[in-house]
Amino acid sequence: MSKSRQWALLSDEAATLARGEALASELPERALVFLHGDLGAGKTTLVRGILRGRGFSGAVKSPTYTLLEPYELPSGAIYHFDFYRIVDPEELDFIGVAEVLAGPGLKLVEWPQQAAGRLPTPQLEVWLRDVTAADGTVAREIALEWRS
Repeated sequence: MSKSRQWALLSDEAATLARGEALASELPERALVFLHGDLGAGKTTLVRGILRGRGFSGAVKSPTYTLLEPYELPSGAIYHFDFYRIVDPEELDFIGVAEVLAGPGLKLVEWPQQAAGRLPTPQLEVWLRDVTAADGTVAREIALEWRS
């Protein structure tokens, strides 16, 4: 049975960062999180907030070209994946993604649909989208779907 997503407003980048920081304390150490949204929807900004919430203070960049940015923190490892440029999910078999996913650490995956059939079921799926208000201003919305 599918339940409808409940969307919450994120008024700006600072709100997206704050939501990520708050989410950091809710995520189990070995969780797999899928991040969905169009280009520029705030996926990497949310990851930056999660990392800050776990104590990381350095720069956070999108791993669009590297596919993976690992972060070793006192609270545990965090792996930030970006599969936007994956053309064929079989590519992941050759770069060791399965080993990282099976190991310890929090895994945050942007563009998981590009890895169809190669990823386990996540503990959390996050959707981000831009919304335009009647006055023309653009804000962002977020929806979370926890899985057992």
